[in-house]
Amino acid sequence: MKLRDLFPSVPAEIGAQDVAGLTADSRLVRKGFVFFAVSGVKHDGSVFIADAIKAGAIAVVHEGDDIFVSGAAAIATDDVRQALALAAAKFYPQQPETIVAVTGTAGKTSVADFTRQIFEACGEQAASLGTIGVVRADGISYGALTTPDPVTLHQTLATLASEGITHLAMEASSHGIDQRRLDGVKLKAAAFTNLGHDHLDYHQTKQAYLAAKMRLFDTLLPVCGVAVANADAPESIEVLAKANQRGIPTLSVGREGTDLRLLKSKRKGFDQQLTVEWQGQVYSVTLPLVGEFQASNALIASGLALAVGEAPKSVFNALEKLRGVKGRLERVGTHKGGLILVDYAHKPEALEQALAALRPFASGRLICIFGCGGDRDRAKRPVMGTIAHDNADIVIITDDNPRSEAPASIRQAILAACPGARDIGDRFEAIKAGIQIMGEGDVLLIAGKGHETGQIFANHTAAFSDHEAVDTILAELAP
Repeated sequence: MKLRDLFPSVPAEIGAQDVAGLTADSRLVRKGFVFFAVSGVKHDGSVFIADAIKAGAIAVVHEGDDIFVSGAAAIATDDVRQALALAAAKFYPQQPETIVAVTGTAGKTSVADFTRQIFEACGEQAASLGTIGVVRADGISYGALTTPDPVTLHQTLATLASEGITHLAMEASSHGIDQRRLDGVKLKAAAFTNLGHDHLDYHQTKQAYLAAKMRLFDTLLPVCGVAVANADAPESIEVLAKANQRGIPTLSVGREGTDLRLLKSKRKGFDQQLTVEWQGQVYSVTLPLVGEFQASNALIASGLALAVGEAPKSVFNALEKLRGVKGRLERVGTHKGGLILVDYAHKPEALEQALAALRPFASGRLICIFGCGGDRDRAKRPVMGTIAHDNADIVIITDDNPRSEAPASIRQAILAACPGARDIGDRFEAIKAGIQIMGEGDVLLIAGKGHETGQIFANHTAAFSDHEAVDTILAELAP
């Protein structure tokens, strides 16, 4: 690709140069690269221009007034982040034919993965992209950013397209949207889950946080796309209004939804029985997931699939075979008529929400196993102890990732606010103890590490997976 293909306004003699790559990191510049002087939180990208040219950059893209650059073309722009994303989209032009995105404080990972599963059930070659990486039906997973940098993102889109992926569901974080990382992605539909109190260290105010997410609908989603909104979230009113202002078709979902409406839901053992209405037709769905919020996530994912033309019957049939996202209230086994789940909840709010979601499904006792990480927020330890004490029937305190702290001192800080809890430092033994006391109708939540496969100590990381621990213990206890 020539430089003029990325920037048509450059002089002819400069534009004829071949572009070998794009980057905003001067350390990654090689001969023939274009360097984008992006300003971050700590550094002004312009201070690395000389380093980039020395490393072989043929052009430098910068904001503000024209600057003198020796040895490379200087290209001025109003928004260097957007320029990087749009250049990456040109440099890696292949994308899956159908891309949908989901934003919101909670539920993005589940909605993206559920949408992928629905697409696959409908016969599509599908993948999802987000916090847990790139996931496909064959289990291949790589990367682990909610919204990757533009070059990595467009490189990934091109790779997926070349591998035959036609349908992609991706997470869209507020950071990623605000930092122009999704610019250049050809979206067919976008969804909104909810808005909570989060990321205010970056956005400063809740309104600015919402405005960042709204850019997905007022700027990035083309007018030929479809806006899907969780009608049970108050902020959905603004999402639908933004879409309507631009003439974008909308699809509202949930108990208050006017398009895909949840008429009724009830517990059915460890499943949920949902009655939904779509275009005048009523469907009954047995959803193999626990928690009302998972039903909401599943319906938002259904809305995205319906928005891009998947057959309703196939979509709703797919819901009955949904698998929970790894480490997100994931069902990992049963024992003596009780259900075992693994969840990533490692903050007070997340632990409280997980226990609240599971309580209706525990006809017996609700058992909770968790710990807190070392070298992290110490104030949350007694808070989480209180939450476990108040919301679970049996609590076992164990080690999470102690890091450089003494594991016993972390557990004691939790136990001080959780009278009656058992103290079992060895995480494997704690999980074993929890499973051994299970009975009919009990629900066991193993919280804190979710999908992680290692346990971090002061000077080493030991291989450890809650999933593998459960599998091993259940095999040992099998009759």
